[in-house]
Amino acid sequence: MTTLVDKIIQTKPISAIEYAPKDFKSPLEVRWCSGCGDYSILSQVQKVLAGLKIPREQFAFISGIGCSSRFPYYMQTYGIHGIHGRAVIIATGLKIARPDLSVWVVTGDGDCLSIGGNHFIHAARRNIGLKVLLFNNGIYSLTKGQVAPTTQFGSPTKSTPYGNIDYPFNPVALALGSGSSFVARTFDRDPKHMQYILERAGRHNGFAFVEIYSNCVIYNDGAYDLFTSAETRKEHSIMLEHGKPLIFGTNNDKGIRLDGFTPTVVSLADGKWSVNDLIVHNEQDSTLAFILANMTYNPELPRPFGIFQAIQKPTYEELIAKQIEEAKAKTPDTSIETLLKGDSYWEIK
Repeated sequence: MTTLVDKIIQTKPISAIEYAPKDFKSPLEVRWCSGCGDYSILSQVQKVLAGLKIPREQFAFISGIGCSSRFPYYMQTYGIHGIHGRAVIIATGLKIARPDLSVWVVTGDGDCLSIGGNHFIHAARRNIGLKVLLFNNGIYSLTKGQVAPTTQFGSPTKSTPYGNIDYPFNPVALALGSGSSFVARTFDRDPKHMQYILERAGRHNGFAFVEIYSNCVIYNDGAYDLFTSAETRKEHSIMLEHGKPLIFGTNNDKGIRLDGFTPTVVSLADGKWSVNDLIVHNEQDSTLAFILANMTYNPELPRPFGIFQAIQKPTYEELIAKQIEEAKAKTPDTSIETLLKGDSYWEIK
C-alpha cells in the first residue's frame, strides 16, 4: 500500500534529498533550563528528520504553550507557536488542507491533556495523520510548578503543598482508548531508543502518539528516575519489542506472563517458568496494547516502554479526499452554492 509518506518522498528523487541533523537546527539560541530533558528530545528529532528523506520544506511543527512549545523556534522548518491547548486542532486544519505535509505536534502533559484534552481525543479517534510528541515531565513547568494532569498521586507541588489528590492520566491508555493507530512511549535518557520510536512515528500513516518522559530539573527533578536511570531501570522498566517475549531484570531473569488477562511477574531463574510461558509482544494486537498500558501505574509491575500499538487504517484526510471524489462523481455541479444546499432545501419567496 502506498502511504502519504511514500507520496511525499516521491516528490523529489531520493538521491536529491540529503540532510544532516544540522540542517534542521535553527540559528536561534535554545533556551531551556540546564539539564532539561527537552534538549535530548530536540537533538533526536533533528537526527530522525535528517534520515526520513522528506524535503525540509514539507515539515511543519505546531506547538501550544509550555516549555516544550518553544520547539518550533529551534527547528529549521515551517512552524506555528499556537495558543494553550490548541496545537492539535491547528495541526488538524493544516493537515487537512495540506495532506502532503509531514505535520508534527509538540505539546506538554498540561497543554495536551488539560485544556487541550478534547482536541487530542478527537484527533486520535479520527486518525488524522499527525505526529504528536507529548513531553511528559509530570508538572506545569513554565508557570512554575503547579500540579498537572500527569502529576503522581500524593506528590507535593506549588498548588498542592499537602500532596496531589488527583489520580493522574495514563497518556498511553488515553491514546489507545481514543483510537490512536500508533502509540508509543520512550524517555529522554535513551537516545537510541527515542530515535527508533520517533522514526517509526515519522513513517506511520495515521495518528502517531509518542509519550516522552522528560525530566524537569527545577520543579519535578527525578520524577522518573526509577524507570529511566541506568542504575534502576533494568529492574523497574520493560522494553517492548515486536515478536519478542517480555523479559526484564538486571540479569534478564524475570518476565511477564498472563494469568487470564492479568499480567504477573515470574522468575526465570528457579526453573518453574520458562521463556515459553511469557507474553510475546505483538504491536498489532489492540487488546494486548491495553493490557500493557495498564501496567503503567502498577507498583508490582515494571513500567513498559516501546511501541504499544502500530496498526493501519484509513486516515481522516484520505477519507475526506475519497468523499470529495465521490461527491464530484455524483454531482457534477460542485459550486459552493450547490454544496451548501445539499439534497434537501427549500426557498422562501
